[in-house]
Amino acid sequence: MSNKPLEVQAATSEPRPPRIIAPTLRSRGLWVLAGLIVVIAAIAQFIGPREISLGFAALSLLPMIWALAMGVAISTQRIRPLPLDLQHVANAIMSVAVLVLVARLSFTLGPNIPFLLDAGPALLLQEIGNIIGPICLALPLAVMLRMGSATVGATFSIDREGAFAMVTERFGTNSQQYRGVLSMYIFGSVFGAVIISLIASLASSLGIFDWRALAMGAGVGSGSMMAAGSASVTAAHPEFADQILALSTTANLIASIAGAYLGIWVALPLADRFYRFLTRRQSAKDEVKAAGAHKILKTSGDLASAVTDAPLVRLPLWMSLSVISIAGVVVSAVLAGSFSWNMILTFLAMSVLTAVGIGIARITKGKAPAIIVVITVGTLLTIPASPVSSWLLQVSESVDFLAVITMMLSVAGLSIGKDIPLLRQIGWKIIPVGIVVIVSTYLASTVIAEGVLQIIG
Repeated sequence: MSNKPLEVQAATSEPRPPRIIAPTLRSRGLWVLAGLIVVIAAIAQFIGPREISLGFAALSLLPMIWALAMGVAISTQRIRPLPLDLQHVANAIMSVAVLVLVARLSFTLGPNIPFLLDAGPALLLQEIGNIIGPICLALPLAVMLRMGSATVGATFSIDREGAFAMVTERFGTNSQQYRGVLSMYIFGSVFGAVIISLIASLASSLGIFDWRALAMGAGVGSGSMMAAGSASVTAAHPEFADQILALSTTANLIASIAGAYLGIWVALPLADRFYRFLTRRQSAKDEVKAAGAHKILKTSGDLASAVTDAPLVRLPLWMSLSVISIAGVVVSAVLAGSFSWNMILTFLAMSVLTAVGIGIARITKGKAPAIIVVITVGTLLTIPASPVSSWLLQVSESVDFLAVITMMLSVAGLSIGKDIPLLRQIGWKIIPVGIVVIVSTYLASTVIAEGVLQIIG
């Protein structure tokens, strides 16, 4: 397959106009990408879950992990590499697939509102774990590894999109703190879902946590990580599947909203002060050495450009939704062992909901985020008072949440290859630090939720 762009259109804006990728139905690459997504997702579902016994606990490897692994293998192999343009297209489809997943999750919220209200205190307080975990555990580790002031940006949170604005406002884009955010963002994008899935599976198998606490812990503020974590908890407690998804989705929504305020006013200042306290005896030479440790990307500005200087993919929404729906129906049929027309109706409903969310976000210029719109509308459609609630809940039973995330991570895997060279350049220290950030965030939130649940009964 050629590595040339699918269709590149010249842009006129200055300076440095982004390269535009605009695939059409005549683009052979788009059909290849769609076929890969369907095949990878179907094979992963055929493999099914596999359990690894550790004696005192067990790890459950779900189909979504096989899907992600196969996608990464295809996008990174050098025999016949997947063109970078197709990887960027996969990334664009991935952003839509996350909203489709959220739409499926929103269908579990309406019927479970009373249950969520009962768990309210635990849902709210577990958010504190998103601060305590990384700062108390990952930050000291980063200091031991002498990451310099990049430590603050890498360990004050799990570092999703909102973290960029927080660190930029406080330290600026030329700071080492900003470099830390970018490094953790890249690491989390590549490995976050797998790490959350494994730690949630391990924690579930220990038998010491309430399934509700495990579900709340999965709401770390990242759609893909939340989905992976809740999938592992659901696999361990299938009898509470809808409640687990409702708790995880709500906890994730709280993390996305409240996390912005806690990050700006609490987490980032606290991380900065704790870092200064731990490094009060380190010399200025150590900081300079840490800042210049990377030979290729020496400044945060270079790293920021490498992360953000990507082509602009102009893929019509209906194309993304078509690829997602076809792959999703195939995986759902494999999981269920048979095909049902309700599967098509469910993906049609989720596609419409996704389109509404994106449309409102565009009209409001982002003031009403698409994910909030999708969750809100999906919840309202499934509350008992809704005239379509019974029908929608009955139809959507044909599409298991696990099938949707398997499809989504198939897409994610195919988009990761383009990020591997950059991951190699940001330094090995982010690997142990990143693992501890993600694991500690999940475990701290779970422990806090468990404690609150024990108190309120």
